[in-house]
Parts: sequence; structure tokens; C-alpha cells
Amino acid sequence: MAIELLTPFTKVKLEPEIKAKKRKQVGILGGNFNPVHNAHLVVADQVRQQLCLEQVLLMPEYEPPHVDKKLTIDEKHRLKMLELAIEGIEGLGIETIELERKGISYTYDTMKLLTEKHPDTDYYFIIGADMVDYLPKWYRIDELVDLVQFVGVQRPRYKAGTSYPVIWVDVPLMDISSSMVRDFLNQGRVPNFLLPKPVLDYIEKEGLYNGI
Repeated sequence: MAIELLTPFTKVKLEPEIKAKKRKQVGILGGNFNPVHNAHLVVADQVRQQLCLEQVLLMPEYEPPHVDKKLTIDEKHRLKMLELAIEGIEGLGIETIELERKGISYTYDTMKLLTEKHPDTDYYFIIGADMVDYLPKWYRIDELVDLVQFVGVQRPRYKAGTSYPVIWVDVPLMDISSSMVRDFLNQGRVPNFLLPKPVLDYIEKEGLYNGI
């Protein structure tokens, strides 16, 4: 694949011929999305544009192995918030395979199923710089790198390097997290401008994150 692998925090350049390929180029941004916020959307959109991908799919986890289950609300709410967040946004979609499979979500298992289901698609798996440090500990990582192309995005306070093949993409620094949004709500503070208004309206309507 004619891609220039660049050093961290520099703009990615793609060779023109990649657009001429018949294979689909699709990004995957996995996460708990508890709740989805504007930094998620900026990352997904910027990676799509800079790598000339046809689409970036936001993929909510059912039961992530590393998140406190007590803080993870029901998947139906997380999915609905994603639907509200991306409505009308070009090039963004949702992949529900992990919600359908249920159980603990291991990236290798998920991407193996997706690549088998869509053999005409090249997948770009998007992770933050903080997660790059942990790649050696990922389940079946040496096999996973043969299934997907990792894409790393910078995050505030993190700067990572790795021996694994990672394409680095610059995105605007937004120090927003789902835990921050939950903390705001728990404190009675309205997290205006941290997440899309339809998502905030849904949270208030459903009474989500009260006491969390």
C-alpha cells in the first residue's frame, strides 16, 4: 500500500494511486462511548479526511475488558447517542458487530470477523497515543497487525512511539473525555459544547448518569 508512514504529529500524506484502488478503505474507531463526545467526532472526521477513507465507523463495545462495568450504561443508550451524534455528518457511520456478539470485546476477534465478512475492505483501526503504548499487551497483537492498519492520533499530555506499524494523523487537541462529561453531569454542571446538543438532550431526557 502506497502510504508514507510518518513520525508522530505530522500530517499524513497518501499517494494518489490509493484512490484508484478498488478495495474499500474504511476506518474503525472503537470505544465505550459512555457517552460519545465531540473529541470522538473530531478524531473520526479528521482521520477520514486526511487518509481519504470512504467512511469511518464508530464501533461501540459491548463489554470492554478494561472498563469498570459499574460505570458502563446499557448499550441501547450508548448506541442511540451515537446515532444522534453522527446524524447528518458525511462519512461517519456505526458498526454494531460487538453489540451483536455480546461478551467481552477483543479487537482481534472482532476484526477477524469483519475482514472475513468484508474481504474487499482494508480497515484502519484508530487509537489514541495513550493506547499506542499498550499495543504489545493487546490480545494476539502480532496477528492483529496483519488484519488492520493502525492509525494513531495525538492526545493531550501523551506522545508515544512504537515499533509496530502505525500511521500518525494530526488532529486538533481536545482534552475531553467521557469521564469528564459524566463528572460534569454528576456535579450538576451542564457540559455544553463538550458533546453534541442532541446527545445532551437525550441524556437529560433519559436521566442518564445520575449519581455516577
